[in-house]
Amino acid sequence: MYKTDAFLAGDLADWAWHLKYEHLSSEAIERAKLFWYDSLGCALGGSRQEDAEILLAHHRAMHPADSGPCTLFVSGQKTNPVDATFLNSHMIRVLDYNDIYWKADPVHPSDLIAGPLALCEYANLSGRDLILGTVIAYEIEMRFAECGRPGIREYGWHHATWTGFAAPIAAGRILGLTPKQIVHAVGCSASRTGSLGAVTAGRLTHMKNTVDPWASRCGVESALWAARDYRGPEHILDGKEGLFHVFAHASCDGKLCQFDTDILTADLPKSPSDTYRILACGMKSYPMEALCHAPLTALMKCVAQYNIRSEDVAEIQVEVIARAADILGDPSKYRPTSKETADHSLPYALAVGLVDGMVTPLQFQQSRIDDPTLPAVMDKVRVFANREFESLFPEFQPSRVTLILQDGTRYSKRVDVPKGDPRDPMTPEEIGVKFRAIGSDILGEEQCRSIGEKILQIEREPTVDDLVQLMTCQESATDPHIS
Repeated sequence: MYKTDAFLAGDLADWAWHLKYEHLSSEAIERAKLFWYDSLGCALGGSRQEDAEILLAHHRAMHPADSGPCTLFVSGQKTNPVDATFLNSHMIRVLDYNDIYWKADPVHPSDLIAGPLALCEYANLSGRDLILGTVIAYEIEMRFAECGRPGIREYGWHHATWTGFAAPIAAGRILGLTPKQIVHAVGCSASRTGSLGAVTAGRLTHMKNTVDPWASRCGVESALWAARDYRGPEHILDGKEGLFHVFAHASCDGKLCQFDTDILTADLPKSPSDTYRILACGMKSYPMEALCHAPLTALMKCVAQYNIRSEDVAEIQVEVIARAADILGDPSKYRPTSKETADHSLPYALAVGLVDGMVTPLQFQQSRIDDPTLPAVMDKVRVFANREFESLFPEFQPSRVTLILQDGTRYSKRVDVPKGDPRDPMTPEEIGVKFRAIGSDILGEEQCRSIGEKILQIEREPTVDDLVQLMTCQESATDPHIS
């Protein structure tokens, strides 16, 4: 067993190094496959977003030879595992439609899994290796999301900061690094991936979708460095001027920052009878920031139940937890000018949901965001922080929407658990509907179904080559979106 003055990175690295596919529970394996199914659908839709096209164009300009062992989604361009991790992860992330786990901090563990995929393709590894790397990524990332008291977001830092610690552990395990090498990979990665919360504050930019994929990229690159015995600080978490030391100087509401470090290592699963964190992660039924889902669900249920028309509504009162009001209801969210701001805007979500009767990727096309009739509907939205709801979070995500009609009639609906939460999970069939709704225009209905069939039996595959090939557009040479 590897130890370095009892630094936490050593404990996590040692666990990852010992874990094998045979140690995973059948439930964890199935959930890993479903999260891949969901994530690949998100990536197909993400490939058509403006920022994804910009990043691909930049990559092509920097790497005109189009060569390497790894494959980019949709375009099929070949490249190295570091850039494949970044660009494929960005495609998974950019719609803000992928998974969500929110405790002390929010995280999207699927932001990390393009790294294990790229390294499996790079090293000619199997579908079982991909599942193992995926479960490790979820386990570590989700534990980091739980350990803050309060979370690092309350101090103005973004959750991509945690990805810089988790991604190299999963990548290191895929590469077969020793525990000591994995620790050095963590030190190299986390030294350069601290992310300021400005990327999700106020008016949002392309960087909102980029910081977590970038941290995943650094995790893979750092693991490849460590494979050559490149060294990073072993005390990056809990030693001198490591993350815990630095945050110890910060305070929130008059209290100094603390971390429950036992959460990171207590009862790490090691056998099929243990419980893996991946089972507690949720999926998104709407392509929006996670805290939008419960109030949007409440609105849509209210509208459907009472057959409410948008022109009949005089006011929409929304009660949510304080951080949701802060993130999703600040003044800039009432006039979004980009997808990045619109998908973090409660006024926009409720307005477009009320008017269109649905909230899908279509509602985040620029032409819909620019519709001059929507601001008047957004101005009907009033967002309030509810102290009672605050005490129930994060176990629940309580939201109440009250629609006040022009004639004074009031209709109200409360939702505590949005669709996609592990307590109301999306079924494989529902994921398939979401997948095809996003991806059919890009790859076609038949190819989308083939991807679903392949990923749901990926543990039988000796390599991931067939999967990544299915994720490419066979007409990419003539497709103007991916040229």
